[in-house]
Amino acid sequence: MVKKGTSYRCGECGYQAPKWVGRCPECQAWGTIEERGDARPAIARVAAGAPSAPARPIGQVDIEAARARSTGVGELDRVLGGGLVPGAVVLLAGEPGVGKSTLLLEVAYQWALGGSGPALYVTGEESAGQVRLRAERTKNVHERMFLAAESDLSAILGHVDAVKPGVLIVDSVQTMASPQVEGSPGNVTQVRAVTSGLVALAKERGLPVVLVGHVTKDGSVAGPRVLEHLVDVVLHFEGDRHSTLRMVRGVKNRFGPADEIGCFELREDGIVGVPDPSGLFLNRREDAVPGTAVTVTVEGKRPLLCEVQALVSSPGAPQPRRAVSGLDSARVAMILAVLEKRGGIKLGDRDVYSATVGGMKVTEPAVDLAVILALWSSVRDVALSPRLVVIGEVGLAGEIRRVSGAGRRLAEAARLGFTHALVPPDPGKLPDGIRVLEVDSVAAALHAANYA
Repeated sequence: MVKKGTSYRCGECGYQAPKWVGRCPECQAWGTIEERGDARPAIARVAAGAPSAPARPIGQVDIEAARARSTGVGELDRVLGGGLVPGAVVLLAGEPGVGKSTLLLEVAYQWALGGSGPALYVTGEESAGQVRLRAERTKNVHERMFLAAESDLSAILGHVDAVKPGVLIVDSVQTMASPQVEGSPGNVTQVRAVTSGLVALAKERGLPVVLVGHVTKDGSVAGPRVLEHLVDVVLHFEGDRHSTLRMVRGVKNRFGPADEIGCFELREDGIVGVPDPSGLFLNRREDAVPGTAVTVTVEGKRPLLCEVQALVSSPGAPQPRRAVSGLDSARVAMILAVLEKRGGIKLGDRDVYSATVGGMKVTEPAVDLAVILALWSSVRDVALSPRLVVIGEVGLAGEIRRVSGAGRRLAEAARLGFTHALVPPDPGKLPDGIRVLEVDSVAAALHAANYA
């Protein structure tokens, strides 16, 4: 029986439910539905009040005050859409140790160095001395950089009044607490209250705010889902612990493209942007090796060359093994079925391993044909030409489908010395310097690979 006057609300996304359920129908989180107060609050009529400013025609609104200002870090500016917009709130999430604090120290240093005003860095996870040691190691020390070790929202507001910074960095939002809200730092209520307070501060003063966020085991932003709705920009900082390559990927951006990426290299003396990262995802070798194929993927507006590797071996156990790294495992399974059915290559009783080079994660369908040819090359033990690039989406009927931006992809391949390409039919305007062969099916692509 549902008690009268009782409502239930999800602590993650705020979904209102008429009765208690174990799993939220909106965000699919388990155990987040909580009992609230009266489900039918009294409805009061709201009287008209005096507006804070009169409404104006949109053409008369001043846009200069909302222009993005460069952070001084070119790869981060690319993801942000030009820089930090006054009053914008940016959430940067990533795994522990991936380099979030190192990157933001670089941002604070470049901001102070560029004369856009002081930079205030508030840390709740480390002491001021620990942050100073990292800043010394990465040579990010400037007299206009201010550092505060605080975990109280009211104290942060006091520092903002005293320093009057041009940018505020809070590391991290899960360690901060609001004195007006009950609960320990990091719980759903505190994270929502702290973020709401910082968003109000940013909008009121036109102050760009950068928040560091934790991630869960599955890589999503920790805390309530409403956290991502409150902020203007959500960035994911990704990277393999065993590699120096780091990528900042835009997930949400109200001021620019939401699918752009920025590439960085993490070094002992700091973090450095990589404006031309295509070579990082290729293995440069003199002799061609069976089981490899090169493709071009597009991240945002940036074409990146990527090497796909495959290894097909005899089974060592009754159950064949499938292992995937850097690719979509479900799509690789589909490609295996298409290759066996449409290409006539039996793989059901063999172990199959597929991966990308350099720790790159590729999910777009344009790499399907490269996976097909890498598998074929491994099975036949025949190496593809080291100057061949392969682009195309594969359908269940074995057809090769068009992909977006074929000309831009091939121009990037030609710039890096590739001379031949296999592409879907009707690729559009093609660049000079690369020979293109159009293939419309998996069988045609395998036949062309024999002579490419």
